[in-house]
Amino acid sequence: MGYLMARNLARHIEHPPLLVYNRSRAKSEKLQQEVGESKVKIIDTPGELASLADITFTSLGSDDVVRSIYHDIAQTLEGTNRTGTTDRPKIFVDTSTVYPKLTVEVDRLLSKLSHVHFVSGPVFGPPAAADKGTLISALAGHYRSKKEVAYILVPAVSRKVIDLGGNVEKAAAMKLIGNSFILGAIELIAETQTLADKAGVGAEQLDAFIGDMFPVPLLVNYSKKMLNDSFDGNQGFHLEGGLKDANHILQLSQDSNSPMPIITLARDHLLTARAQEEKPYPSLDWSALISGNRLAAGLDAFDHRKHQHKVEKVED
Repeated sequence: MGYLMARNLARHIEHPPLLVYNRSRAKSEKLQQEVGESKVKIIDTPGELASLADITFTSLGSDDVVRSIYHDIAQTLEGTNRTGTTDRPKIFVDTSTVYPKLTVEVDRLLSKLSHVHFVSGPVFGPPAAADKGTLISALAGHYRSKKEVAYILVPAVSRKVIDLGGNVEKAAAMKLIGNSFILGAIELIAETQTLADKAGVGAEQLDAFIGDMFPVPLLVNYSKKMLNDSFDGNQGFHLEGGLKDANHILQLSQDSNSPMPIITLARDHLLTARAQEEKPYPSLDWSALISGNRLAAGLDAFDHRKHQHKVEKVED
């Protein structure tokens, strides 16, 4: 996701080059080769990038990494402030999926520095949407900074921005709530496909029904993934990321006194998928949670072909 977003920014940026940093320099070099050396400049450390850029976007995999990177950035900026080497306004936008309280921690950390603002900016959409620049961005934070960031994001990265006000927690919470809808839908498809197989109707019939009755890409695509056992995490959303999100959602529901039993089920089925010793791919897509439903129903976890049933016509 981060690579695709950076590529689209590089292609649309008004004043190139785009400064980029990745722990794997090879990924940065790949991006540079794809869009052209004049549009991308590779930077060696997050701190150096933060000191050079006016607006910095981060896309990171976990809360711990976000916390670590932003502490490094703050230390670097504190040093440049002491030496008087920079007084330009800076905006930092984190597009990662994190727990809302972490955004407050980062905001407080950066707000201690003069002329520095933080915007929480998680995005909605699969890699295909990131590729096309049709993500949806949720923004919360300093008003003028949000407006400047929105101008950069649309249409390069996103097709729409949701403004969630000045409290940075709200964008992070919206991201988790949106993801809970997606995860809940995946769990429901998994349960109904499994029942269709066990009842002798066949998951193929349910898949066709979903396409005819609810022709929504989210539902259609995940139904196809499960029907065809397309569980390669490198072609979708990694199961580990799904588990992280599920745990964050359940923590948010607990903190808000608002139970979400379907997410509890989905989290348990994600754990079941991860626990299987024999997996079809080294990294599973989170749609593989259907393996938990299948195993509970006495079916094969990852091979739908082993439990297909035909509807038998009974003659009077």
